[in-house]
Amino acid sequence: MAILTIFSVPKPFTDPHIAIIQSNAIQSWKALGPDVDIILIGDEEGLAEAAVRYGVRNIPNVARNEYGTPLVSSVFTLARQDSDSPLLAYVNADILLLPDFLVGARQLFSGTAFDGRPISRFLLVGRRWNLNVNEALNFSSGWESLLRAAVAARGRLQSPHGSDHFIFPRSVFEDIPDFAIGRSGWDNWMIYHAITQGWMVADTSASMLIIHQEHDYSHLPGGQIHHHQPESIQNMNLAGGKSHIYLLLDIDKILVNGKIRKSPLTLPRLLRKLELLFMPRDHDPSGLRRRLISQLRRWRVSQTKKEQRNHAVNRIPD
Repeated sequence: MAILTIFSVPKPFTDPHIAIIQSNAIQSWKALGPDVDIILIGDEEGLAEAAVRYGVRNIPNVARNEYGTPLVSSVFTLARQDSDSPLLAYVNADILLLPDFLVGARQLFSGTAFDGRPISRFLLVGRRWNLNVNEALNFSSGWESLLRAAVAARGRLQSPHGSDHFIFPRSVFEDIPDFAIGRSGWDNWMIYHAITQGWMVADTSASMLIIHQEHDYSHLPGGQIHHHQPESIQNMNLAGGKSHIYLLLDIDKILVNGKIRKSPLTLPRLLRKLELLFMPRDHDPSGLRRRLISQLRRWRVSQTKKEQRNHAVNRIPD
């Protein structure tokens, strides 16, 4: 039996570049070995054929919203029902994974990362590295080293605003709102929900190299990124508003060197704490809190960008 089931919702394989990067991603997951099961969810064009080609499973019948976008609630339910592994991992279909992904999952599941105590409810998330990939990758011997070298030379560390992967025990996230997948907000709600439920939530950025293969947004209306799409606004409402939109900066633990540690209090993290402290929860007639939040956010974004420029390469997990 696999210890971990990776599930994902690929886009149609009709765009040549999307087809390449999704095929690369699936093959990198397969390279993690027999302890990992893989499920591709949806009936988008070319998906069933890709599942057969790479020897993974396909579940076509996913619930969708009025725009035809798969619902996160349905995706998670289908993955849980069609798997028996103790751990589940949602991963975006353009993400390359390396063996450290499975290593980190095992460390939490076995309890070795937390003083030998197994943890029944946890969430692992982390930042991604953006990398321009335009061709099919070769997954023969040495592929991992070549990818690490490419990220060190050309990769860009993403801001800590969300996550493209989630690792968790199958007993959690059984009741998720009907978010539209691939749109803003739902990944932030996942972090919020886990933290407010008192689960162990750890940032894996120092332990797992998560590689996002860059692409355009031609699959969305107007070719524009999803942040201001109607479905993203719906997601925000389903999440409960901005106060429920948590960032990786809100996580107070990290997974580093195989152990759970306290997150260091960096300036961006401190500014983010102040944002949450002053977040308007009731009527704010003067707008004072909103103006303060806006200023804190600008400072935090500025400091985060500065931190990325100065220390990005040193953060690549070994």
